[in-house]
Amino acid sequence: MASIVKTTEGTFRAFVRRTGARSLSKTFKTKAEAERWARQTEAAIESGTVVKSAKGATVGDAITAYIKLREEGKRPISPQSNEVYMMRHLERDLGDEVIAGIKPQRLATYCQRRSKGGAGAYTVGMEISKLGTVLKYAAMALGETFPDVVAQSRPLLDHLGLIGPGTERDRRPTPDELAAVRKAAPRLLCDIIDFAIATCMRRGEIVRVRWQDVDVGGRMLTIRDRKDPRKKAGNDERIPLLSDSLSIIQLQPKTDDRVFPVAPEWVSDNFLMACRIARVEDLVFHDLRHEGISRLFELGWQIPQVALVSGHKKWEMLKRYTQLKPESLLQSASET
Repeated sequence: MASIVKTTEGTFRAFVRRTGARSLSKTFKTKAEAERWARQTEAAIESGTVVKSAKGATVGDAITAYIKLREEGKRPISPQSNEVYMMRHLERDLGDEVIAGIKPQRLATYCQRRSKGGAGAYTVGMEISKLGTVLKYAAMALGETFPDVVAQSRPLLDHLGLIGPGTERDRRPTPDELAAVRKAAPRLLCDIIDFAIATCMRRGEIVRVRWQDVDVGGRMLTIRDRKDPRKKAGNDERIPLLSDSLSIIQLQPKTDDRVFPVAPEWVSDNFLMACRIARVEDLVFHDLRHEGISRLFELGWQIPQVALVSGHKKWEMLKRYTQLKPESLLQSASET
């Protein structure tokens, strides 16, 4: 039976499966082309003119099978999730690679390319981990056995410093740096930058905000499925719309059900480009969350109050954000 799945690239991958044989698959620009190919392939298999090798599955096949598996289960992947972002990078670079033929050196090349594009060792490591997850479960869905190329590659990738654990950053942009980045950024990104600082929200949370989540009268915002170490879904939280965050929302045109209708990677990629144009080094979009949280502490907020905005469940995690600027002490002293 044939199935058609839309890929992270916006194309359509057709799967044709028969008992005892791995799925045949091919990607097309339109759904109609995919359906036509699937019908022709089914007919060819029925007539015995197609003999399928079990060794030709590509990374693109695995990604599509994994997405389909999640859709058929109870954990569909949100189009705005980091998972889609990671799989999109994997599909762009490795999609046509036959899984059985991938060597550690090939994954090292992928990691080096991502690193040159601005991705840190932790981000690259997360993408490699996602590749391992995709191959593991896609193999089950397709009835195949794939080599564990990710496990084979980790010693090399770790030795080269291409993957690594997350590190606690304490980078805060200066007013001049923020002004330079805004000058180099598209208008929508400027609004998102200001919104991120005012709300202390993560990139993925910002691009998921829908108009129905905004309580204009109460100046409150509901954040859907907020990151939580214990809960992966249904962790909705309400936060106050501080500073000019409500005004920023109201400036956005209602052309979509989302307030900021862009993908997470659009935000990161354009922020990185704006930093390069502005010649601002070692600054990533997530640093704006740090900046926003630190500003709240500079205003004299206590940890329980800040946690209500930032969403931190463990208050000790907020200690590293109390990196106050010495200038803020002058204002505090004058108010006492």
